[in-house]
Parts: sequence; structure tokens; C-alpha cells
Amino acid sequence: MSLNLVETSRTYDAVVVGGGPSGATAAHELALAGKKVLLLDKSGRIKPCGGAIPPRLIEDFDIPADLLVARASSARMIAPSGRTVDMIVQGGTVGMVDREHFDEWLRERAVRAGAERRDGFFTQFLRDEDGTAIVEYEPKGAGAPVRVRARCVIGADGARSRVAAQTIKGGGETRCVFAYHEIIRSPAAGKDFDPDRCEIYYQGHLSPDFYAWVFPHGDTASVGVGSAQKGFSLRDAIRVLRKETGLQDAELIRKEGAPIPLKPLKKWDNGRDVILAGDAAGCVAPASGEGIYYAMLGGQEAAISVKEFLATGDARKLAGTRKRYMKAHGQVFMILGIMQHFWYRSDKRREGFVAMCNDRDVQRLTWDAYLNKRLGKPDHMAHLRIFLKDTAHLLGLSPRQPKET
Repeated sequence: MSLNLVETSRTYDAVVVGGGPSGATAAHELALAGKKVLLLDKSGRIKPCGGAIPPRLIEDFDIPADLLVARASSARMIAPSGRTVDMIVQGGTVGMVDREHFDEWLRERAVRAGAERRDGFFTQFLRDEDGTAIVEYEPKGAGAPVRVRARCVIGADGARSRVAAQTIKGGGETRCVFAYHEIIRSPAAGKDFDPDRCEIYYQGHLSPDFYAWVFPHGDTASVGVGSAQKGFSLRDAIRVLRKETGLQDAELIRKEGAPIPLKPLKKWDNGRDVILAGDAAGCVAPASGEGIYYAMLGGQEAAISVKEFLATGDARKLAGTRKRYMKAHGQVFMILGIMQHFWYRSDKRREGFVAMCNDRDVQRLTWDAYLNKRLGKPDHMAHLRIFLKDTAHLLGLSPRQPKET
């Protein structure tokens, strides 16, 4: 080890690798608790994201209203046949944020709480002679790699997490949907664009196994698509989507792409001094691809476990993050995973899925679960009605179902 690369004068309580919603939240929570925190993030990276956040997130994480660039009051589901179903938000609105500004605000909040922020790219995880964790990173611009010591490391560096791959068995290997979006200048409100409505396209020519979207961001809009199918051109799909929605001439502001995990990893810690959070842990909701709330919750839960670990020295405390998280949301993830596996397999099934969205019980239960991030109180009659209608769709007994091609 080259000592001139190691900052030996201090050991951080925690080094957080990755400054997205999960890492920034973890750094903020730890800094508020008086811990010595280093937040390491590579600048210039913006994750492709529709930017929808529920009221539960706004309330739980004290998000100021001026960060919301729009408030969506409805979602329009578009079937392969072109049939549309409007789902009016029941019990509130969906906040919309632009990740470029939202993520930066979260990072700056962590700094205001006392975290130290550095701009750099994580390269490797090492250990000092006494076993202390060492994080090596390449600083922005010219300069030799830097190594810092840490009592604990939080890997919040995305779906292909380098921290996870180097420290935890199975880390960095989760199956992903690849997402791509273009941020465009919003056109005037009209037939082709509603600034208060999210549009979701369940059409095989736009995505063979996921969906495409047009989400309002105030002065701008996110036009995106996701797919796990190798060889499928996301850029071509966006070009088609923009043409079909009358947005082909809208000014392009920026474009981004990234993998999005859709299944939580089986293990989030190394049993010693490393824990994962957010996309690195696989915490994105299947079927919907929703990740901001689940990322911030993961960062918060990781911070709780790290504080317990730092106070007791008991590394078993780190495993509590996944246990608490999956107890609260594992059932939702399982249901959404089953739904994605079945309903997104063909245009016939997508047509049936959109038809199901027209059901009042489906809409009520869906909005309650999304806005409040919980499964509502059992409504056995509603679930029975949904089950019977679902079965009719599965057996092809429901009307307005096109033949599978």
C-alpha cells in the first residue's frame, strides 16, 4: 500500500459511496446524528427517471414544495389498441421532480447537516493492516487516487454497484431493466400534451417487456422507455413514441440512460462493515419501476443500522436493514413482480391489463397503495371482484380482448 495515497489522519464513521436519493439520505441521517460522514459522488450523472414522488415521501422526508416542478392529478394508461384509461388520483396528487435538481438538493442538505462531500469515482475496497475498511477513489480531474478509512461503508452506487460486487456475494449481479429517457421542452397544453397528466404506454412496439412514458415536469417533460430485452433499441422506441405523441419537434434538453434493478438482493451486508442501499440493494418496485421513495427509505434504514453498529460494534445490526425493509414492503414487491411477469408478456395481456385499470376497485386500491406506500385494510369484496375479473381476463372471457398475435 502506498501511504502517500491514504488519509491516515482520520477515520470516518461512514463513507457513503453514491450521492443519489439513497446515499444522500443516508449521509444526511448520519450527519444529523453527529457522525463523521464522507459522501462520495461522481458529478455529472443524472439517472433517467419519470420523477414521480408520492405524498408519503414528501411528508416523511420533509421535501419543500418548491422542489416540485409539477403535480400530476391523473395517469393515462394506453393499451396496444390505442384504448386509453384515465386513472384520476384519489386522495391527493403525485409530485413530480427533475432528478438533476432534486438529487443535488438532497446532497446539499446532507452537507448542511455536517457531511463532507467529495467529487470522485469509487475504484476499490481495501483494508488497512488493522482490518479497517479503506475506500479508494479517483478524484475529479487530474490527481492520484485517494484512499480514506472508514468504520463502515454504505454502497449506494447504483444497480451495477462496484461496492456490492467487491464486498458482498451476489452483489452487482441483479437482473435489470435498462431505462432511457429524453428531457424535452414541454409543448403548450393541448390535445397531445396535458401538463397535469402522466401517460404510460403498454405497447409492445415501444417496449416488449416493460412500458414507455411521458411524464410532465413543468417547463420540461420526461419521455422514456425501459426494457430488459437485449438488442431492443430504446432510442428508436423514443423516436417512435415522440412521433406518435406529436412531440417529435420538441426541443431536446438532455438524455440519460441507466440500468434499473427490479428484484432486491438476498443479502445487503457483508456481516462486518459494509451495507447496501437503494438500487445497489435492488430496491426498485417491479412492474412500475418506482424507485425514489424506496431508495430514500433504504438510505434511511441503512443509516439506522449503521448508527446501531457504530454504538455497539455488533455487525449483526447491519442485517436489520433488510429485515425491516422487506417486512414492510416485501409483499408489495412480490405482488408487483408477479404482475410484471404475467401482464407484460404480450400485447393481448397488456390490453387486458389496461382494461383492468378501468375498474373502480383496482383504481381505489392502487392509489391507496401508491400514495401511502402500504397495502390498505383488507377489502375482501373488492379483492374478490378483482379476482373474478382477473380470472375472466386470463381465460379470455372478458369482452374487448383482441386475439393474441
